[in-house]
Amino acid sequence: MAAVATVSLGLAPFSPEPHLFGKIKWLLGGAEGMAATDYFDLLLHAAPWAWLGYETYRILRNSTKLSS
Repeated sequence: MAAVATVSLGLAPFSPEPHLFGKIKWLLGGAEGMAATDYFDLLLHAAPWAWLGYETYRILRNSTKLSS
């Protein structure tokens, strides 16, 4: 489920570039002109990535416990 959310919401819209990547570039470029809504939008598009990272960590942690 986390992977589906990451591909759909985390990368939307797909062209010309994913919205999240544009926001990150804007932020790394000094975030000049970024409003509160832009930060909230960044948070919403980054949330599926954080969820995917957490789920991956949890699965890997559990698999190493089982093999020990």
